[in-house]
Amino acid sequence: MRVNRILWLPAAALLFVLSAARAQAPAAAAPGQPDPSLADAIRLSQAPAEPGQPLSDPAQLRSTYLLGPDDQITVSVLNAEEISDKPIRIDMSGNIRLHMAGRIHAAGLTIEQLEAGIVSRMKEFIQEPQVSVSISEFRSQPVSVVGSVKTPGVHQLEGRKTLIEILSLAGGLSEDAGHSVKITRRLEWGAIPLANAQTDPTGKYSVAEVSLKEILEAKHPEQNIVIKPNDVVTIPRAEMIYVTGKVQRSGGFILRERETLSVLQALALAGGLDTAASPKNARILRRADSENRAEIAVNLKQIMLGKEKDVPMRADDILFVPENGPKRALTRAAEAAIQLGTGVAIYRR
Repeated sequence: MRVNRILWLPAAALLFVLSAARAQAPAAAAPGQPDPSLADAIRLSQAPAEPGQPLSDPAQLRSTYLLGPDDQITVSVLNAEEISDKPIRIDMSGNIRLHMAGRIHAAGLTIEQLEAGIVSRMKEFIQEPQVSVSISEFRSQPVSVVGSVKTPGVHQLEGRKTLIEILSLAGGLSEDAGHSVKITRRLEWGAIPLANAQTDPTGKYSVAEVSLKEILEAKHPEQNIVIKPNDVVTIPRAEMIYVTGKVQRSGGFILRERETLSVLQALALAGGLDTAASPKNARILRRADSENRAEIAVNLKQIMLGKEKDVPMRADDILFVPENGPKRALTRAAEAAIQLGTGVAIYRR
């Protein structure tokens, strides 16, 4: 690369020439407005890809990621040691300041567009400048964390963050958190790298679920994926099962990281049978539709003796253990008690 003669002048002469060049240079743009000197360079640079187009190559981020306030970039200019490889934070007005080049508006530009703009400025001092811009920290792109976390809301990515790190940033899980986490991602960042990822009906988002228990227990560390800007991380509330009737502790039990419980597990959470219980006449009341429940006979006595298999319960099931003797309490009454919340305690394990 050929360097202008200005670079070989004595220091005093160089300062004089630079001052004259600055005096003749067009005025900098007002804060928050693109620099006018960048207009031609921006028009010549590659425009961002259309939303909804997946990134087949990470290099495409150079033409799709829009820089924003608080992003940190590194600018390298060959034969300009005063600039090269020094981290620069984009200020809240969206500007950066470079030695020799002065103030340049960066917010709203892609990496390629910013490179073109810096090249345009540096041509005043260097013949055919070679400029490279890279992002060292992503700070301007939000991630929304909603649902059962202690601090739901919008959190900023600060560099590379995994799913667990984002949940920690949101204060961790609440006591009523469910067994899974749902991730929604714009397809411009590519499909979520999970086997169950699907594209939503609009064709603009990739949606996937992750088992919280598996990633928290490190059973499948590959599911602790890297979170991208504008991802939405949703932690639904845990489902519940209910135990009522002649047991030691009637109430609702949060499933938390479990998707289901067996009848014996639910009975154990309820403290076991009351002395007046009729275990062979127990019932599971399972939602059949929005208004009705089906009754499933469960012989707790035979299950506890190991003569019958344990029965899995589903979310929103009610295990009803009647009183011994004549059946005075109807299962419908048990269902009504649960629906009305009459005397129902909620237990968190």
